[in-house]
Amino acid sequence: MSESPQDVSGGQGAPDEDVIELATKIFDLARQGDTRTLAAYLDAGAPANLTNDRGDTLVMLAAYHGHADTVTALLERGAEADRANDRGQTPLAGAVFKGEEAVIRALLAGGADPAAGTPSAVDTARMFGKTDLLTLFGAE
Repeated sequence: MSESPQDVSGGQGAPDEDVIELATKIFDLARQGDTRTLAAYLDAGAPANLTNDRGDTLVMLAAYHGHADTVTALLERGAEADRANDRGQTPLAGAVFKGEEAVIRALLAGGADPAAGTPSAVDTARMFGKTDLLTLFGAE
């Protein structure tokens, strides 16, 4: 399945194939948790809030795949902790769904709001009976 970033054409027509290839590589680095390489791309100017064609950010991909260190590196470089994808899901809700406690803590430390998104992380924790997370979120 091919992934294409949103609006890489700069409003000038079709996206450049080289840009799409680079963006795909960056998305893969987030999924794989290659923090060092991903951070180097961001430090060189890649957007921290890059989204794919489903609205998933790099933080969402790293969070969903359980890479807390990558999530932290992205947040330190300006990525938005609560940016929802096209379905209204946030990285924190995804981490709750996947049971990724280290990612949950990294997102909370980066300012993620447990009430953001649809369903929110709080709603997701309630849905799956994760009372320990409800306590962590202050939403018992």
